Amino acid sequence: MTLLHPDDWRAVASWEVLAARADMLGRLRRVFDEAGYLEVETPLLSRDVCVDEHIEPFVVPEPDGDTEFFLQTSPEFAMKRLVAQWGRPIFQVTRAFRCGETGTRHNPEFTIVEWYEPGSTYLEQMDLVESVVRGVAEVPADPPPWVLGEGSGERFGRINYDEAFDRAIGTEVLGRSTAEVIGLARRELETVPDGLDESDRDAWLNLLLSERVEPTLGRDCPEFLFDYPASQAALARVRHGEVDVAERMELFIDGLEICNGYQELTDADELAERMASQSQRRVASGRRGLPVTSRLEAAQRAGLPDCAGVALGFDRLVMRTLGLGRIEESLVFPIARA
Repeated sequence: MTLLHPDDWRAVASWEVLAARADMLGRLRRVFDEAGYLEVETPLLSRDVCVDEHIEPFVVPEPDGDTEFFLQTSPEFAMKRLVAQWGRPIFQVTRAFRCGETGTRHNPEFTIVEWYEPGSTYLEQMDLVESVVRGVAEVPADPPPWVLGEGSGERFGRINYDEAFDRAIGTEVLGRSTAEVIGLARRELETVPDGLDESDRDAWLNLLLSERVEPTLGRDCPEFLFDYPASQAALARVRHGEVDVAERMELFIDGLEICNGYQELTDADELAERMASQSQRRVASGRRGLPVTSRLEAAQRAGLPDCAGVALGFDRLVMRTLGLGRIEESLVFPIARA
């Protein structure tokens, strides 16, 4: 191995950042303890994997070549199995892995905080997210302006998907056709990527979201975006109405996504259909298919209670709390020094 420079053996994060990070983790655990959640640990290596068209897992084959394991992109599948068995609120602080995700806001190995509460809703979980973020972000001597004492300031903002588009570009989008969405993108953006599939409505919505909407979210105070397109449900429940929406929310701080939460899908048949569809989409785009059956499916057939779950990117929260410019500044050894 060749070092990139003489100091390549050193940590990137400063001692002060590491001390603040440790303090933040302690505060986070206290919030969950006070809320009645049990901390659990689930495997990083599993034969199960959450199949997502856009997320590439690391594959770990056994030496005999007969079995493949996956480094988990999230502890979601294993934690839901625990909820199905015990029906109790749980949380976990662990590592997650996503192949190829490297940049100013991404590292292939990262710290994720994930939790599930039976009987809760994704809207109610916004309150817990706010408690977690405020509690964790009180660490710096000069905390961010959105960290306010109890009862002494405005709550984090909440805006639904259509409202956010209307605020950013002057129109709602959920009820619009693919052709109309493409027209909006060409109107709003100076350039669009070559080869973007004109039949892929979600790709054009995501382009508009990332380029025009997300930069407006959480500018002055953290803000929740909720009720996504039904086609972007992942493992969230879909609410049917005049326009179907996924009961999903995300928190943004100054344009950066911090967490993702769902009203969890509990229907095992629907889970199987979504996993199969995602695998087919992967194959169609030139990626390998992934196993579509899982122990989670078996758990859901046994009975997963109505629940809400949230996954929070802890490294990103450290970034925003401490005013860091790159995610690697919150890490000891990011991928370039791992």
